[in-house]
Amino acid sequence: MVTTAYHQPVLLAETLGCLDLQPGSVILDGTLGGGGHAEAILEQTGPDGLLIGLDLDAEAIAEASARLAPFGERVRLFQSSFRRLGDIAADLAPIQIDGIVLDLGVSSHQLDAAERGFRFGSETPDSPLDMRMDGSGDRPSAADLLAKLSAEELETIFSEYGQLPGSRRLAKAIVADRDRAPLETARDLVGLIGELGIGRGRKHNPATLVFQALRIAVNDELGALEEGLNAAIGALRPGGRLAVIAYHSLEDRMVKHTFRAAAKGCTCPPEWPACQCGGVPTVEILTRRPIAPGDAETKDNARARSARLRAAERLVAT
Repeated sequence: MVTTAYHQPVLLAETLGCLDLQPGSVILDGTLGGGGHAEAILEQTGPDGLLIGLDLDAEAIAEASARLAPFGERVRLFQSSFRRLGDIAADLAPIQIDGIVLDLGVSSHQLDAAERGFRFGSETPDSPLDMRMDGSGDRPSAADLLAKLSAEELETIFSEYGQLPGSRRLAKAIVADRDRAPLETARDLVGLIGELGIGRGRKHNPATLVFQALRIAVNDELGALEEGLNAAIGALRPGGRLAVIAYHSLEDRMVKHTFRAAAKGCTCPPEWPACQCGGVPTVEILTRRPIAPGDAETKDNARARSARLRAAERLVAT
């Protein structure tokens, strides 16, 4: 039975518009989730459009597979990070990719599943500090990072990925106390943050910033995004489009800078009188400013509030 537990598609109409979908289009969804964007894409590209879906999470693949089953052979799903989409697109040759969508961040299902450790609160006090998006033991969990990293490394995670006031104090407290009281559950970590009084009285809950920072570090989200964006641009056919939805300022900034660099092409220092690198533009930016959700959508789906959509079109090779 198909459920609605997974990520409600954000900026759906706007994303579909940016992709300029046509009957028969081949679209790669690099962050499949429960298949919300994918289902709408398949409906608009019928009767013979193809959807290639990627997701690290086996549970997401299973959920999307059930939801998209009515589309039959028009769907091909892979359990993989979108950082590998270039390899997957190459393996599918001579199929050409007309559009790629990346809906970044964590799905509603992952947030709501207490055993995944992505959130905290009275309903999930004893959830383990896991935060691995693929649900596997192949990479260190958040609890592993808290138990093994130095104070300097933890401070960097909290300050760079969470922009947390008091990052140094929290990092030092974790290292000083972890032999006596290791941090293994959401309750443990939230309790320590509260004891230290970090971020008290500020707009953002400091625990939210800490959990966000750990999630980004555990899953190497920014590294994956950098690789995935460049791979996506390279995988598109000329005229193909890339739409990216970001929820965090660091993600959105990386998308913006990657698009700008690809649209410029030349990497020579600005003080040079003429281009020496031979770089040429590879994309045209379609969104001068990021597209944000309207009031109706944010009222219906609070998790859409921070969403920002940017899009670019692959230029004809020269």
